Amino acid sequence: MTHPPRYPRNLSGHGQHPPDAGWPGGARVAISLVLNFEEGGENCLLHGDDHSEAFLSDIAGAQPWPGQRHWNMESIYDYGARAGFWRMHRLLGALPVTIYGVATALARAPEQVAAMQGAGWEIASHGLKWVEHRDMSEDEERRQIAAAIALHEEVTGEAPRGWYTGRCSVNTLRLTAETGRFDWISDTYDDDLPYWIEAGKREQLVIPYTLEANDMRFATAPGWVTGGDFGQYLIDSYDVLHEEGRRMMSVGLHCRLAGRPGKAAGLKRFLDHVAQKGGAWFATRGQIAAHWAKHHPHRRRERPSRMDRAGFTARFGGVFERSPWIAERAWELELGPAHDSATGLHNALARIFRRASPEERLDVLRAHPDLAGKLAQARRLTRESTAEQASAGLDALTDDERRTFEQLNTAYVEKHGFPFIIAVRDHDKAGILAAMQSRLAHDSEAEFATACAQVERIAELRLKDMLP
Repeated sequence: MTHPPRYPRNLSGHGQHPPDAGWPGGARVAISLVLNFEEGGENCLLHGDDHSEAFLSDIAGAQPWPGQRHWNMESIYDYGARAGFWRMHRLLGALPVTIYGVATALARAPEQVAAMQGAGWEIASHGLKWVEHRDMSEDEERRQIAAAIALHEEVTGEAPRGWYTGRCSVNTLRLTAETGRFDWISDTYDDDLPYWIEAGKREQLVIPYTLEANDMRFATAPGWVTGGDFGQYLIDSYDVLHEEGRRMMSVGLHCRLAGRPGKAAGLKRFLDHVAQKGGAWFATRGQIAAHWAKHHPHRRRERPSRMDRAGFTARFGGVFERSPWIAERAWELELGPAHDSATGLHNALARIFRRASPEERLDVLRAHPDLAGKLAQARRLTRESTAEQASAGLDALTDDERRTFEQLNTAYVEKHGFPFIIAVRDHDKAGILAAMQSRLAHDSEAEFATACAQVERIAELRLKDMLP
């Protein structure tokens, strides 16, 4: 049978309660300063490309020039290597910085590479060339990743331990993770904290990057106009993250953009603000990765969205009392990472229950045992029902209490046609009795709706015992 659709995007992430990052020194925010070194690796006929570069420059509305060199564009990129880099080096030299280094650009800039290494900066790979990857075949992109690693090692003396493509394809994250070469990869923008993905048998740490706390917005619309715009946005971002605590902040910089004097002024204001306010841990992405791997190692766990039908039904077929058909149908839904938690999977199972016919839902209600009834006395309840009834003390009733429950159960079934159902773990014995007495007076239509809601609540509590 064809596997049902699975939705690969993870819209849940760390969720409502992210982990306590535990940054060194009790820091409120880990700040990752990233300087992109792309100059000399961009599209250019001199680099074997068939058109000029048109991305991220101060030329408004730039377009590729097929078959021609664009002298103005080249000159702007040259500024980044010739002047902008050195301004950033002077401004940031005492801080930990991660370089996103395009391998061919690094190969054309030995003095800048020496300066990066002299400052103790981390040099990560930014791909072989600063070009679009969206239309590359998997084989070609895989080849270029390998070539970038090899050239990077030749130029710097060390293989890169981190990776960011930037102009990536839908395959980039997977292909870089599959190499097994990187402590971290950053081709995502989806969180304020690192997280793990599973690439086959390997755990890969992802450190999300940013396109908004990024000087690239000097070259895009809507974007920054003055250095003050950029600096204030960085300050505001830091202040919010500082208030929240245990977060990470990436700052994206480019030699040809933030390296310009007026733009660099905004970055300086931000750094001065952070120094005055305190609470920051400036770190390379490699340092952040090492901290996260030590304090938040990955733990593989059961993921419902990846299970086959038989395993899924066996595991979750009893969540709705003696009704495995609910799990069987839920497996056919478009499941994904959002359904790998108790809350997410409960939603999928409840959808099936809610769309079922009234007769099918009635069968589910009738599958539930009487509270403290004959099945409980004969020890013929499911394991889940046994534990639930015991949690409210229904396994240790006096003779008078048992007679009361039996009388109420009998009257309830005679009136409504299904057993009294309540999520006993939400109540104590007295509360359950009071609910039985009050609900006995309801009309059957209203009570059917109430009982169905209680069935869903019981399923939710059961799933919380099984999944995070």
